[in-house]
Amino acid sequence: MRFTRLVIEADQTNVSLALHPRLTVVAGVDEHVRAGLADELIGGLASTRGGVHLELATDSGRHLAVFRPSGGVHRVINVDDGRDVSDEFRLADGRIDLLAHHGINAGRAGQLLHLDRSKLGADSQRDEIIHRLAELNQTELWSSAARVRITEDELQSLNDGIDLTIEDAELVARIERRHQLLEDALDQHVIMRRHTAMVSGTSLLAALPLTVVRPTMALPVLAIGLITILLSFFYRARANAAERSETSALADAGAESYLGFVVQRVDGMFTGSEQRRRLLAVAEDHRTASVDWTRLAGDVSVEWAMAHHDDIAATARLHRQLRSLGQVSTTAPELDEETAEVAHAVLTHLTRLRTIGADGESFPLILDDPFADVDPSTRLSLLELLARSAGPPQVILLTNQEDVASWARLEALTGEVALVEPQTDARHAPADDLAV
Repeated sequence: MRFTRLVIEADQTNVSLALHPRLTVVAGVDEHVRAGLADELIGGLASTRGGVHLELATDSGRHLAVFRPSGGVHRVINVDDGRDVSDEFRLADGRIDLLAHHGINAGRAGQLLHLDRSKLGADSQRDEIIHRLAELNQTELWSSAARVRITEDELQSLNDGIDLTIEDAELVARIERRHQLLEDALDQHVIMRRHTAMVSGTSLLAALPLTVVRPTMALPVLAIGLITILLSFFYRARANAAERSETSALADAGAESYLGFVVQRVDGMFTGSEQRRRLLAVAEDHRTASVDWTRLAGDVSVEWAMAHHDDIAATARLHRQLRSLGQVSTTAPELDEETAEVAHAVLTHLTRLRTIGADGESFPLILDDPFADVDPSTRLSLLELLARSAGPPQVILLTNQEDVASWARLEALTGEVALVEPQTDARHAPADDLAV
């Protein structure tokens, strides 16, 4: 979104500003006038200003006129077809607020859209990291980040396979335990069966003559043989239970027999060895990639850099623009560190406003003499950089610096910049009215 015209009605005074779609310099205005203009522009977008009328162009190409008569009904008109579209921007309480329509809090709009010298403080830690990464070779930086991410994903995939192998190891241990129980049960059953045959045969042979001599003595002997046979049945039942338990465990492993399970394990050992070799190779690649990334980016994580990719890329472009100032202007001096920080702060703020709306809509940046404290020898270089970076978003530069006004007069001849300066209008008494 950009302003095309601002009209301020105050008593008998009308102030009208036609604004350039890219960069407008409002020159020769003192601190109080600059603050007032910034308030009127931002207040006209919100709902706090009466007597302020705006003409706007959205990023999608719509042309809107916002009428805010003092004491009257505020309206928004689509200039292209003359339709009243006020309801599109109306809040629940009836106020017209273009900022809220695009998801911008009116209370913070002054901080977001207005930048003066007091806000050009030291960069936060986040911005310092972004500036440091932006100074690096971007191709090498993002190639290194991609390598870390790719090897990390592959390593995680292989680790998931190892996790499955660990789960299989528990199943193997269970099968081996149950197979050992089956083997023990079968051995005991075989032993018991052998003893049963001997004891039962002996007791039968002994019981036969006793039944002739003393029948009552034959009964205990036959009982010993019967008990031995019953014990044999018991051990056989225990062996059958152990066999069913082993079969159940084998089924969990997808094997029909213990022999098939053993063959399956042998085959898996070769596969597992290959997987482990692959895991070691990928782990080494990931370690190398991580070392390379740390060498480039220091203690910044790849995840953080990826999350701030757009900011880093935009700042890298700004760095290239700063370095190329000497190529576009033969009089451009070398920028010192302090001046470069001012330029970074302004242009980074400009970059953020390109998509600040919740729907990606851009909003104008109002600059209140941000370069007043910069050495005059470098101020023009920063103005050239600002002119190249503006639009979108639109930039409105309010200044009281004569060299800035002189620069704008020359640039206005090319049509790339608009200049607004105070002029005396005989029809309107105040001498500080603004006109193009």
